[in-house]
Amino acid sequence: MTKKILVIHGPNLDLLGEREPQVYGKVSLEQINQSLEKLAQLYSLTLEFFQSNHEGEIVSRIGAAKKDCAAILINPAAYTHTSVAIRDAVSAVKLPTVEVHLSNIYAREAFRHQSLVAPVAHGQISGFGAMSYQLGLLAICDILGLQGKGSS
Repeated sequence: MTKKILVIHGPNLDLLGEREPQVYGKVSLEQINQSLEKLAQLYSLTLEFFQSNHEGEIVSRIGAAKKDCAAILINPAAYTHTSVAIRDAVSAVKLPTVEVHLSNIYAREAFRHQSLVAPVAHGQISGFGAMSYQLGLLAICDILGLQGKGSS
């Protein structure tokens, strides 16, 4: 049976490719999802993509993930620094979770330097643009002990 990974994109990530490309790059959310799908195939994973600009929707989807997902890959975006609710949801479901960010949040404004999610995630990857998502998915594969097709 293939494992399902929930990929959560937080607020304003639906604007990728056009919103502040000097910070977030020119890659669209659809392009990120497509690259993740290609990588997921190598590990026989199913991905479910979820993007929302609403904190409560993200919290609800994290809570529901316990029923049908093996792990969560999340870019909480601005909620990284403000949402105790998302942090508590990640903690409550006890699923392997990797937090990702396109930009290096520690090289930006001081208010972005603290992640409320990172302490309850397995790890955090930031600053590698769209590749942060791929690195995050690879980290999840490692946490789950998955081997890619063609791996020894």
